Amino acid sequence: MPQTLSASDMVTPGSLNPPPTEPTDVEQAGQPLLDGAPSSASLETLIQHLVPTADYYPEKAYIFTFLLSSRLFIEPRELLARVCHLCIEQQQLDKPVLDKARVRKFGPKLLQLLAEWTETFPRDFQEESTIGHLKDVVGRIAPCDEAYRKSMHQLLQALHQKLAALHQGPEGLVGADKPISYRTKPPASIHRELLGVCSDPYTLAQQLTHVELERLRHIGPEEFVQAFVNKDPLASTKPCFSDKTSNLEAYVKWFNRLCYLVATEICMPAKKKQRAQVIEFFIDVARECFNIGNFNSLMAIISGMNMSPVSRLKKTWAKVKTAKFFILEHQMDPTGNFCNYRTALRGAAHRSLTAHSSREKIVIPFFSLLIKDIYFLNEGCANRLPNGHVNFEKFLELAKQVGEFITWKQVECPFEQDPSITHYLYTAPIFSEDGLYLASYESESPENQTEKERWKSLRSSILGKT
Repeated sequence: MPQTLSASDMVTPGSLNPPPTEPTDVEQAGQPLLDGAPSSASLETLIQHLVPTADYYPEKAYIFTFLLSSRLFIEPRELLARVCHLCIEQQQLDKPVLDKARVRKFGPKLLQLLAEWTETFPRDFQEESTIGHLKDVVGRIAPCDEAYRKSMHQLLQALHQKLAALHQGPEGLVGADKPISYRTKPPASIHRELLGVCSDPYTLAQQLTHVELERLRHIGPEEFVQAFVNKDPLASTKPCFSDKTSNLEAYVKWFNRLCYLVATEICMPAKKKQRAQVIEFFIDVARECFNIGNFNSLMAIISGMNMSPVSRLKKTWAKVKTAKFFILEHQMDPTGNFCNYRTALRGAAHRSLTAHSSREKIVIPFFSLLIKDIYFLNEGCANRLPNGHVNFEKFLELAKQVGEFITWKQVECPFEQDPSITHYLYTAPIFSEDGLYLASYESESPENQTEKERWKSLRSSILGKT
């Protein structure tokens, strides 16, 4: 397996502030909830702040923060039902005669909220009942202005297109979860060496960036919350969508596949000169990934080269110019809570903010560390405070981290895609861990008794007795 780090290595325990012991009461209507304002509020108050009126519309940052975090306390379909009910009640939309002047001030704000919700969290509207709520509340304001009905039609069209795209998903990882056992001479039909498909490091780094952005595009912001959903002790509802994290999980599997693919490509060649050539090629690819801002592929490549079956190839590494590799390792060193990487990430993020081209906007974070940061934020701070209020300060920080990721994943890849390369990345067979060790021992003989015994055992179990 790739070298892994314990949770304590990933995030410094003292880096999270504990929840305040004296929660602030913010039950007064209209009190701001952003920009240094109160740290907590009741769920009912937070829902009320989401509901627009003729004279009020919530801040965009508040909408994202609350819609992201609210699923820890209430299912999205129930939240939508309550929001629509409050709109109907407060604007008296159930009356036979409507106040058309007030509805014309309220209508655009309602449609804007629904548009932001469906755009950012389209999966919240997969159930037919949620669409029913949308049609009902807009149908009540439509008599005041026919443009509302047209706007709703356009909103639903855009929503259906988004859901259809999400259901398609990225290209599957054919064979990614079933590494092959070692074969001394694998049939040409199932394996081609990567250098035969792409010999230019910059091109491969670009194609890896294509794959990363394609897979990131399918990860919804809600998956970061749903990955850690536990039943709220003060809520009567069941945890919602706790198993709906398939795109997030698929992305983690892609990282692991890339690690094993790198190790397989290195261990495959019979001659150490060829193995050294593959190592140097991947070092150059990793460097190009760093320059592009593709830190996830960078870390996967480094992890693949640091796997024990690869790192033990001392005669091979002796032929490698390792200076560039050590520089890259230094950049991704876990010391100090990945201090060097975080500095590089901030630099890439700043470049992205001031960029004039899509090429400069690319920021693909080391995904496992991002997940662990969010996990420790969730674990380090309570969702509710002792008085029952929602710890909104925590969710503002959560939304900040997830929102930044959402911005990065929306960048259009500026590089032209090469289907033959991306297909190879997805489908080339990879060795299992035992297969990698056996290939490594075949390339460079075991050096000690432990390795000799393992080699003998592997040959017996994988190749059969010789």
